[in-house]
Formats: sequence, structure tokens, C-alpha cells
Amino acid sequence: MYHHSGTAVQQAAGSATGVLEPGSPDTEAILFQRCTWCGTAMYHRVLCPVCRGSDLRTERSDGTGTVRHSTVVHRNTPAARNVSLIEMAEGFVVRGRVMGPPIGIHSGDRVRLSTAKDPVRGEPVFQLVDEPYRAWT
Repeated sequence: MYHHSGTAVQQAAGSATGVLEPGSPDTEAILFQRCTWCGTAMYHRVLCPVCRGSDLRTERSDGTGTVRHSTVVHRNTPAARNVSLIEMAEGFVVRGRVMGPPIGIHSGDRVRLSTAKDPVRGEPVFQLVDEPYRAWT
């Protein structure tokens, strides 16, 4: 169960890992788990997907990543929006939205966590780090 707290979303009490760490906009971060047994980084898990270990420590992501996949969604939204899978620098994948024109987001684009969050879905929102290089053929 989730609840809204200030400008960040976090899990209800009883769980050590939240979606976004509360605090000032400069300190918002994605929290993830790392298995203490095999070192696998994961997002929002109870057990390690590799070794099934349950000894997971919570870590803070630096907020940078690469778009692994992006799609444009037209359903249940007043305007088209993108839904992207972001592979974070620490090695885990998170679902979120990248700001910008939905058709302008592509696999391989580098992104950074934004201080904003999706107002409806509460998922992390990212922004492009730099203009992507596109070879026009």
C-alpha cells in the first residue's frame, strides 16, 4: 500500500524500501534493494530473483539510467504519454515516464531522475540527460 507524503511517494510503514525517498526536491531518490548474498540489484522485491535470498539491503540510486524500452500509451489518459523501462546505473530496471514528446523517447537515451513524479500513477519521472544523437539515413 502506498501513501503520498509531501513531494515524494513512499511505501507504508512496515517496509524498509520506498519508491522515492522523502525530503527536499534536491534529495529525492529511488531506493532499491541489493542482495547481500549474490550482490544482485533489484527494485521492489521481497526475494532476490537470482538466488532467492531474503537478506536484502536498501540502497539509494544516483538517479541516472538508460531507456531500455519505451512505448506510447493512449488509453486512460487525456493525452498520449510514454511508459518506459529504465535500466538504472546500479543494474536494476524501473518503470517510469520520460518527459518530452512521447514519440521522441528511444531505447538507448540517457536519463536522470526528475524532481517531479507522475501525478496519477506515482511512478518516477525522468528527463533526458542530453539530446540523443540520431543518424539520419
